[in-house]
Amino acid sequence: MTAQSDEVDRIVEAWTTQRPDLDFSPLGVLSRVDRLSRHLDRARRDAFKRSELEPWEWDVLSALRRAGEPFQLSPKQLLQQTLVSSGTMTNRIDRLVGRRLVRRESDPDDGRSILVTLTDEGKIRVDAAITRLVDAEALLLDALSRGDRDRLAALLRKLSLGFDAAD
Repeated sequence: MTAQSDEVDRIVEAWTTQRPDLDFSPLGVLSRVDRLSRHLDRARRDAFKRSELEPWEWDVLSALRRAGEPFQLSPKQLLQQTLVSSGTMTNRIDRLVGRRLVRRESDPDDGRSILVTLTDEGKIRVDAAITRLVDAEALLLDALSRGDRDRLAALLRKLSLGFDAAD
């Protein structure tokens, strides 16, 4: 092991000693991804909590914010972006309306449909959360140069696209 070894290196080394017939390189990559995911989850939850949002609220509000002015989407568009069931989305919209973070409006193009619109308070919360989130994520990547980040992002994109194609 090198002077810069981590717990995953120790695990892989122990397995390699016990099972030299196996290639443990996947474990070396994906165990680190798993461990980093836990740090990221903690950082995200903290950023959302400091903005008085639950992670599910963030999902809906950030989808609306990313839509741009007038910050509104149909429930169907929200379903596509958040990957939850129709019943779950209805419940989430109801709860966000109750907190005055979104409002329902009639769709001017289809009187039978509604649009979900981000309120000013919802916009304030989601903007605060994204600022905190970007700061927290930057700290998690602080040990990497911009070039390293770009290379890592490209490699993870390549891996992710392989999974997305299989779905």
